[in-house]
Amino acid sequence: MGTRTDYIPPGEVGTLPRLFQARVRRTPEAIAYRQFDAGQGLWRECSWADASAAVERWRTALAREGLKLGDVVAIMLPNSGEWLTFDQAALSLGLVVVPLYTSDRADNLAYILEDSGASVLILQHMEIWRGIEQGGQTLKRLQRVIVTQAAGPMDSRGRVMSLDQWLERGGDGRAEAMAANGHDLASIVYTSGSTGRPKGVRLSHLNMLENAWAGLQRIPIHPDDLFLSFLPLSHTLERTIGYYVPVMAGATVAYARSVGDLPEDLAHHRPTALVSVPRIYERVYGRILQGLKEKSPTARELFHQAVAVGWHRYQREQGQVSWHPRELSWPLLRALVAGKVTRRLGGRLRVAISGGAPLSPEISRLFLALGVPVLEGYGLTESSPVIAVNTLSDNRPGTVGKPLPGVDVRIGEQDELQVRGPNIMAGYWNNPAADRQALTRDGWLRTGDKARLDPEGRITITGRIKEIIVLANGEKVPPIEVEMAIANDPMFEQVMVVGEGRPYLVALVVLNEAIWREVAAEQGLPTRMDIASTSPEVEAWLLERIGDLLHRFPGYVQVRRLRVLPEPWTVDNAMLTPTLKLKRNSILKCFQDELEALYEGHHSPRQAPRLAHSR
Repeated sequence: MGTRTDYIPPGEVGTLPRLFQARVRRTPEAIAYRQFDAGQGLWRECSWADASAAVERWRTALAREGLKLGDVVAIMLPNSGEWLTFDQAALSLGLVVVPLYTSDRADNLAYILEDSGASVLILQHMEIWRGIEQGGQTLKRLQRVIVTQAAGPMDSRGRVMSLDQWLERGGDGRAEAMAANGHDLASIVYTSGSTGRPKGVRLSHLNMLENAWAGLQRIPIHPDDLFLSFLPLSHTLERTIGYYVPVMAGATVAYARSVGDLPEDLAHHRPTALVSVPRIYERVYGRILQGLKEKSPTARELFHQAVAVGWHRYQREQGQVSWHPRELSWPLLRALVAGKVTRRLGGRLRVAISGGAPLSPEISRLFLALGVPVLEGYGLTESSPVIAVNTLSDNRPGTVGKPLPGVDVRIGEQDELQVRGPNIMAGYWNNPAADRQALTRDGWLRTGDKARLDPEGRITITGRIKEIIVLANGEKVPPIEVEMAIANDPMFEQVMVVGEGRPYLVALVVLNEAIWREVAAEQGLPTRMDIASTSPEVEAWLLERIGDLLHRFPGYVQVRRLRVLPEPWTVDNAMLTPTLKLKRNSILKCFQDELEALYEGHHSPRQAPRLAHSR
């Protein structure tokens, strides 16, 4: 890979559409995007000039809607050239973009459209729109719905149109871009809403431009880099780092077909850069561990040697240890072990960002040892989103690295990490009460996360202020850390630990069905989930397994009872947010009776008549 950079600084452009236009002028013939054409069964490439021509056509159609500067439009599409085209067309007209998750529930989508006052919505299928219409909102402001995979008029009133019809209606003219200021609102991004209705985060053009620029100062991106885009563009991490950063740096983006097709897409495109949440790395890690169980003792020992030698070699490259003679075995271990892992991810990865949730240090160390450059970062939608990130030359698993240039951090009351900088939101949409909760009087963003700083300025996130379980004996338990330790075992697909005001911890777990069937058959346990969920023998066997996983925690951090759930938590059953975070209060409410049964016969002075939760 080359080392040349071709950055466009925020000061030269001021707004996101001007950034895109500047990139088109600089490298018009360079490949900007790759996208799969399902009809033809092949991948197509698009230059920056091609992308610009599409944006002009869409801007002309959008201009015919008669919207004014600052009006709101919404995108609900999978990652694609169409997502970028609509985003750039809207931003260039001075409109405000609301990104929507394609996996979100219809009633939640309807609420966001109503709350934001969106005038135009683009989505993929007519069925999705019909669901939104039934979402319990009037949607009086919504004047146009564009359906990308449909043909002909969609309703008698003409409000719903196919994409082709909408574009033809735009005519052959050209709509001029409207002037926008960098401090103007560019987007309203609705947070996941794990504890209630989502809040609209107001982000300006400069918020995201400055965040992308600061990220490039820490992790250089080159014109010959290739991103594989699969984290939803409605997620601010993917939007800023997987979309605006490549525009700023002149890199290419390939849009993955789906998460299910990810292994094949990785092998086909061989990306040099990935942006992901921990779940992807956890799944690969789980497959590696499961595959090891099927190997011979010799092969397993070879794998462990590769991890040990690779980790020592990695630490030496980081300047933490000196050379050791066992590194002489690395070329052989890389060929026999590490190379197989790196090839699963394409074999060319130069940087793999993990953000959006904590990544287990154990998983991070394994990938780093085997040559996958995983860099954990940290941020919030409210910070556009990146606050801190590890770098290739200074990477410490278990930390989220140092703050980006221009971003200041401090530790406030209750060890809360507080942040200020050019990437911090202007506030929430129509929610001054939430503004007062999120921002201090002197203008710092309250993250809600507990943290500590090491002498060199690296940040370690130690938990959520409101997500600490206090047992009946006063001992404090960080549930997310416990859940991560359990979920490192590929047997456990989903985990939630409970115990506020109780004498001990209990857990609700969802098992990986394929792994469970195999293990249960070996152990003589019920293979069917509906039977396993109420089997005392299954509970005892799983508790022993969890006990081994929690050996590094204090003695009081042990799960004493658990319940296997026969069905997973999903967005559709309202147990997960669109970003796949647990809706803890919803899960507690839904499984209250099951949880009460796990405490039968036990009482404590702090115990409420029904299960309560501190979050």
